[in-house]
Amino acid sequence: MRNRFDRQLSQLNIEMIEMGALCEDMIHLAGKLVDTKSKEMIQRLNDLEEEINQKERDIERRCMKLLLQQQPVAGDLRVISAALKMVSDMERIGDQAVDIAGIVKKSDVVAVMNDHTHVQMMAARTIAMVTKAVDSFVKKDLDAANDVIKADDEVDDLFSKVKKEVISLIHQDPEKGEACVAIVMIAKYFERIGDHASNIAEWVEFSITGEYKGGSL
Repeated sequence: MRNRFDRQLSQLNIEMIEMGALCEDMIHLAGKLVDTKSKEMIQRLNDLEEEINQKERDIERRCMKLLLQQQPVAGDLRVISAALKMVSDMERIGDQAVDIAGIVKKSDVVAVMNDHTHVQMMAARTIAMVTKAVDSFVKKDLDAANDVIKADDEVDDLFSKVKKEVISLIHQDPEKGEACVAIVMIAKYFERIGDHASNIAEWVEFSITGEYKGGSL
């Protein structure tokens, strides 16, 4: 019975990695979209959103099976509970990547303004955070999870830089005010993606230590 349970947990880890990879792809595409406004990329993002939503449902079903059909001990319960919370954050990351695409579709000059800000660096940092957060879950690596939580401060700092850069750009050319607002909104979505990656890392901490520092369980 325990061997079967361990196999199911291993499969859960694989599915979590797959969902994390979908998140990474979506953030990467969202970042590239800010530069290119490609219709093909927008369609790919929409397709990936469907995939990530399906993966969330698959993982939720697997977790419920583990809870109902097996006899998990306390440590196993923490892992399963954390996975259920993590997939919710990962699904929201996908939603926010699509939200970025929606902003890009409505603006013709975002790509030009983006060259003068730290938006692409925010995209790169959040991809790294998601990758490390999911890896820390699979490897039960508490130090890596803590690194992700600390990295959220870096993303927040980059968001502050983007806001200052945008204010400077508006002063230089007030007619580009609408595009500048769009850049700030895009940066805000990347900042939220960083928050979700940090949430994932906090649930990894819980799965390992039994302590949750992110608020109420």
